[in-house]
Amino acid sequence: MGSRSNRCRRYTEEFKRDAVALVRSSGKTVTEVAREIGVGAEGLRNWAKRDTIERGQGAPGELTSAEREELRRLRRQNREQAETIEVLRKAVFVCPERKGAAGVGR
Repeated sequence: MGSRSNRCRRYTEEFKRDAVALVRSSGKTVTEVAREIGVGAEGLRNWAKRDTIERGQGAPGELTSAEREELRRLRRQNREQAETIEVLRKAVFVCPERKGAAGVGR
């Protein structure tokens, strides 16, 4: 079992890129490289998979970071618009137009 400190450790993006490049260029297994550089094999495997996806070579349906961010942004925008629509619906119900109001219906 890995040491507890490895589980909580944060690595820079540069370190992760270099580790993935080492796996791809060395001909060694992910587990061998992970042992050599002192990281968890599962973490390194995840970094390599994410790198494959980011390069557009992932399985169909796997989203790149940019695509995930766009999806997150669009979902937030959709939620905000739905809330706005709901407020407007309530406002129309509470304050219906009056035919005799100045400037309305003329």
